[in-house]
Amino acid sequence: MMSASTEQVANTPRQQWMAVLARADASQLEARWQALALQPEYQFIRQPEIGLTMIRGRVGGSGSPFNMGEMTLTRCALRLAGGTLGVAYIAGRDKQHALTAALADALLQEATQHDRLQAELIAPLAAEHQKNCVEREAKTRATQVQFFTMVRGEDE
Repeated sequence: MMSASTEQVANTPRQQWMAVLARADASQLEARWQALALQPEYQFIRQPEIGLTMIRGRVGGSGSPFNMGEMTLTRCALRLAGGTLGVAYIAGRDKQHALTAALADALLQEATQHDRLQAELIAPLAAEHQKNCVEREAKTRATQVQFFTMVRGEDE
């Protein structure tokens, strides 16, 4: 589950599934997408393209914003034959991931495919992401060092 203190909480169902698609492992997303055997007709609004985006930070989480650096980003926008627009922004340089995520976003907005995609694509990817977060947290906790202060006899 996302931590409200470190990540912006997704407010709408679309924000939630777009976050799952963006964070999904590309190979898992592609395997699940292929298993669905969906081949919707679409037209590109913006073909998958790689670029940079500026990452902003705040000192202490609440201070003045500053430019922390740039990161690579892949984006894609497309329109299904029925007119539904799908978009995706993916961290990194994976055009296929962005295309698949944009297709999934568009189909998730259509009532005919929504429930199937939620059950067979989004829910398993979200569960896998949650499992990975728990494993990573467990590894981190295993290496945590506990510091303590001992009372020295001369301080009495």
